[in-house]
Amino acid sequence: MPIPWMLGPLLCTAAFSICGVSMRSSGYLRNVGQWVIACALGLYFTAEVGRMVLSLWWAILLGIAWALAIGFGFGLWLHARNAHEMYGLSASQRRATSYFAGAIGGASEMTLMADRYSARTDLVAASHSMRLVLVVVCVPFGMQWFQSHWGLHVNSSLLPGPRNLEWPGIFYLAMATSAGALLMMAIKRNNPWFMGPLLVSMVLTLLGIQWTAISSEMSSMAQMFIGISLGVRFKREFIQTAPKWLWTVSLGTLGMMMLSGAFGWALALGTGLHPATLILGTSPGGIAEMAITAKVLELGAPIVTAFQVCRLIAVLLIVVPLYRWLAPQDETPQ
Repeated sequence: MPIPWMLGPLLCTAAFSICGVSMRSSGYLRNVGQWVIACALGLYFTAEVGRMVLSLWWAILLGIAWALAIGFGFGLWLHARNAHEMYGLSASQRRATSYFAGAIGGASEMTLMADRYSARTDLVAASHSMRLVLVVVCVPFGMQWFQSHWGLHVNSSLLPGPRNLEWPGIFYLAMATSAGALLMMAIKRNNPWFMGPLLVSMVLTLLGIQWTAISSEMSSMAQMFIGISLGVRFKREFIQTAPKWLWTVSLGTLGMMMLSGAFGWALALGTGLHPATLILGTSPGGIAEMAITAKVLELGAPIVTAFQVCRLIAVLLIVVPLYRWLAPQDETPQ
């Protein structure tokens, strides 16, 4: 199986949780998992990779525009299929629920934004959880099929700089990236234990400072923590609360994956990169999960990370102003 240390814990934990077994995930361990993966991804950003990413600025902008467009279309799909059954909500609350449930961003961030417009935050959170898990389960298998049927010629320049775990280099990297995470927490940035270590590790590698690599054992441990944290979101009550909503979310997510696959393939023709890399870079999944897939299957992790990070930042900055522009003028946040 592809990425077994994430998919195995995710599916097993979700299955037990849906069956009624009390399953819990530690937020601290998820932070550790994100921290390790972020450090490992930052090591890919050598000077050569940095120049390659900068040359792809136009493709990254297209990826951002695509994410906003397909998220808006997903929200329209959810509204068309479910608005008439959102009893007790005003028309504006129904629009806000569908809009923020469809946006391709982080579940916690979109839920907080939806709450400002008095939307159904439980439906918004459920939509993002279902979308993320479906993408995490389906896309790696698609990429593995791609490898087995089409083959991949991995560009060695897209592999990480350092290859071996070194001491005291791992200590230096841990201290520097921890400082980055704490700084992100101090300035109240989203996803601090991923974004902070990623940026620090990336800058160090771009400057030619290569203290150590991240061992495969550490990477597997991190994937397990992240997989468990995704699996525990699925409880029996979660499935029973709004089955039609989750069903339409599932259908819409499958449609988004197919459309994003076609878009990534078309973008690959214009950039000369392998289609698998840009399919992962433009897929409607999360940064850590898509980057893990690219890292484990060696599908151009730095390019995937750059596309996903830029998309997330842009969506978080644009999604609320876009909603205000599209919504009637009398709809104001609480």
